Amino acid sequence: MAEAIDEQFVETVAAMAGPTSRRPPAPTEPVREGSMLTVARCLELFDAQLGSRHLDLAARVLRAGGTGFYTIGSSGHEGNAAVAGALRPTDPALLHYRSGGFFLERARQVGGGDPLRDVLLGVVAAAADPISGGRHKVFGRHDLAVIPQTSTIASHLPRALGVAFAIGRARRLGVDAPWPADAVAVCSFGDASANHSTAVGAINAAALGAYEGMPLPLLLVCEDNGIGVSVPTPGGWIESAYSGRAGLEYFAADGCDLAAAADAATRAAHWVRERRRPAFLHLRTVRLMGHAGSDVESAYRSPAVIAAEQRRDPLLGTARLLVESGALTPAEVLARYQRKRDEVLAVAREVALLPRLTTTAEVMAPLRGPDPERVVAEVDVNAGMRCRAKVFDGTLPEQAGLFTLAQAINRALLDVLAAHPEAMVFGEDVARKGGVYGVTRGLANRVGAARVFDTPLDEQTVLGLALGSGVSGLLPIPEIQYLAYLHNAEDQIRGEATTLGFFSVGRYRNPMVVRVAGYGYQKGFGGHFHNDDAVAVLRDIPGLVVASPARPEDAAAMLRTCVAAAKTQGAVCVFLEPIALYHERDLHVPGDEGWLAPYAGPDRWAATHVPIGSGRTHGDGTDLTIVTFGNGLRMSLRVARRLRARGLDARVFDLRWLAPLPVADLIREARLTGRVLVVDETRRSGGVSEGVIAALVDAGFEGRIARVTSEDSFVPLGEAARLVLVSEEQIEQAAVGLVGRRR
Repeated sequence: MAEAIDEQFVETVAAMAGPTSRRPPAPTEPVREGSMLTVARCLELFDAQLGSRHLDLAARVLRAGGTGFYTIGSSGHEGNAAVAGALRPTDPALLHYRSGGFFLERARQVGGGDPLRDVLLGVVAAAADPISGGRHKVFGRHDLAVIPQTSTIASHLPRALGVAFAIGRARRLGVDAPWPADAVAVCSFGDASANHSTAVGAINAAALGAYEGMPLPLLLVCEDNGIGVSVPTPGGWIESAYSGRAGLEYFAADGCDLAAAADAATRAAHWVRERRRPAFLHLRTVRLMGHAGSDVESAYRSPAVIAAEQRRDPLLGTARLLVESGALTPAEVLARYQRKRDEVLAVAREVALLPRLTTTAEVMAPLRGPDPERVVAEVDVNAGMRCRAKVFDGTLPEQAGLFTLAQAINRALLDVLAAHPEAMVFGEDVARKGGVYGVTRGLANRVGAARVFDTPLDEQTVLGLALGSGVSGLLPIPEIQYLAYLHNAEDQIRGEATTLGFFSVGRYRNPMVVRVAGYGYQKGFGGHFHNDDAVAVLRDIPGLVVASPARPEDAAAMLRTCVAAAKTQGAVCVFLEPIALYHERDLHVPGDEGWLAPYAGPDRWAATHVPIGSGRTHGDGTDLTIVTFGNGLRMSLRVARRLRARGLDARVFDLRWLAPLPVADLIREARLTGRVLVVDETRRSGGVSEGVIAALVDAGFEGRIARVTSEDSFVPLGEAARLVLVSEEQIEQAAVGLVGRRR
């Protein structure tokens, strides 16, 4: 069935009257008096607009035939081709899903390949899709500097902020970056997305940074079609909300008028490039053919409103511009329109027959974990004694005795900063204060404010800076101050960080190691925002590495492992640090210093390397295997000592990695005793113990299994916390119950 806008375009153009005396203008002449847009450029942009429109129409034809799977189109937004025309092809672009015109114009600037075919391969989920390999329809191509984005509303804005930040920061650190030093980061989104907290936070952070004098060459393009699916955006809201803001320059134009859009985009892009400050480009557009192919627009919009929107069709606007200028006759416009239709449909028929992903292994190939050999090889690389001596001010940590967990992490971070000039440590309070618990104390003084710095009080901004920095050649190590605070921004890890490699088949990577202070058991301080044991949101993210060290020596080694995995293969790692163990010194009795450990120097890094997904066994008991992690390790070791006095000999297995779980080591240690007690400080429902027991069952373990966990409760303030967190008494009782009394 023909689409209304298709028929209307043909009928309206056919009825147009050309200029009374046609003297074709020169290609270098303005297409309209007073505009910067020349006739030649207008024709190039019109070709991108035509291609984008026919891609939308072809997607619906493919869907009707059962061979297409994506119908969210760009119709009505084709004016964004002008934004691409105002930028350079080396300017990194993070585009929303109505950016067909931009993508095609960017591809024309670069040349090579067939962008129409690229888009249609995504529509039909063909395995030959050059960006996602048939996993999703996205606008992205590495040689076009277009970073693929999925459909999560506004989630790409914090990353765009990070890319803009990294453009200048990389040069300041002397690091090669994929973007030129004078590049502009561009990010497009809709008016409905502009109301999302993620967008509001990212735009605020950009304005704040600019207000403070930070270079942030970010062009924010809001394509305002006045509606989000079926919910209208109040007229004038976007201008009211985003014009006149400190730190944010505002530009506006009718996005359905190609000359006006091109002029405004050119001015905005030049302003950002020259000033190195963010700007907001507001393009008023329309949305044609509904939100997607399945959207029945007539259910919430009147025929009069739909007709009015169709009359503002940007393709009609450009056709009128070209006809009135004398550049094309109406017949020539229609001929171009038909040729583009034939071209797109021919490609659509071809790609509809191409094979799709057919096996689980094919789908999950980008989620393969880091290569252990490459990781250990990177771990063994260090900055050299001269650089280390300078950073450590002459006193190397391996010569300084025993360290707490916090001190070991601090020294490991310094070693990372010494070895990797592209590494940065940042977050709320990490620089001047040195972190709430002093873990990052002194780092800024040792390596400088360009590499260790404080951020605004916004976790989405913290992670967005990491995402943009990672994709720009830097090695970010952001800190989330408390585990509970991560939940404010967890989609930046789930929806952005871990999906990038999946939807680009590894062509784009965002290496990062996210340090998170968490878990419970703090003494004299707490409440549910400072004692949080909810890790389920992390453990179910495909491809995410989750480290959970408890011992000082493990923490330093595992941090090096995470950094190596991030650097060599773009791994996204979360490094969970148990707050209650940060400054712990003793294990069994006061003064025994059983929770301290020496720091391994570079000559022992390979020998002390902790591979991802490898656990550690303490003791060689044969009666019981206690499986645990985090604070549970210290409690379990204390209980194991008391159990020995009762004639029960237990070994304690520290998981160390929560994703991927050390399944092979777990099964081995379980079978050595035939009895497993899982000690899980996270919650009974959705906690780590569920995954551990499932792994044992899946492996056919036939021994006895029991578990003790914290309750399905938030952690209250003060002594009441002990009522819901797993205790040593519970561990001991469960162990005796599982094995039986010996004395």
